[in-house]
Amino acid sequence: MPEAWDYSSAQEFVSYYAEKSVRPEQMSHFRSLRDAILRVFEQRGEGGPIYDVLDIGCNAGGQCSVWAEMGHRAHGLDVNEPLLDLARKRAEEAGQAIDYRLGSATELPWPNESMDVCISTELIEHVADWKRCLTEFTRVLRPGGALLLTTTNKLCPRQNEFNLPLYSWYPGFAKRRFEQLALTTKPELANYAKYPAVNWFTPYGLNAELGRRDFITIDRFDLVNRANKGRLERFILTAIRLLPPVRFAAHCCFAGTMSLGIKK
Repeated sequence: MPEAWDYSSAQEFVSYYAEKSVRPEQMSHFRSLRDAILRVFEQRGEGGPIYDVLDIGCNAGGQCSVWAEMGHRAHGLDVNEPLLDLARKRAEEAGQAIDYRLGSATELPWPNESMDVCISTELIEHVADWKRCLTEFTRVLRPGGALLLTTTNKLCPRQNEFNLPLYSWYPGFAKRRFEQLALTTKPELANYAKYPAVNWFTPYGLNAELGRRDFITIDRFDLVNRANKGRLERFILTAIRLLPPVRFAAHCCFAGTMSLGIKK
């Protein structure tokens, strides 16, 4: 991603996310992420009733909205100005006071240790200097705070970034070729994204990177709430958690990586 940011967006991209962001299943997903983070805080016996929550790459504001509806202080940032304008409009209509700002994930406009929760969903794969993003996320997070990341998973052949089969497994030179086509003559390959995905992660690699930044890491299987699962699901979840080969195989079934880090 270049330093001279382009805040505009293709209308096809804006229209897609404007519609997707309010689907019942999408709002349910946002609430499930929120509730998973709150469960971690509760299990650790940390935090308080009201949090400062930052959604980095907030899109049309759905994640901010579900935190604001519980009374938390929500903040959002995005490089896409049309979607950010839509987020502001929706917040106003809902009577929610959400701090939305236009800008880059590589230079967050908030002070050090000002947030209890940072959320970045499907973002760092689109930023060439993704390590700088993690440095910024860490900077604004308070000790004991939670950083939730979702991104690409190169262990799984399914993905939602490019309209090409098995793209996660393509060699690097082939990915670079299709990235260039998506930016020039064939934007439909990457769903008209201004910044197509250029980074591909594994859950293990991302957790290791967070560990080097003094985070305690939790993956998607440790975040699952056992209380609302049936007997068979609990058995499978226990096997995944206890047996590393089963956990690896399970990771291969998910198109995305999900990691939650608690800052020491």
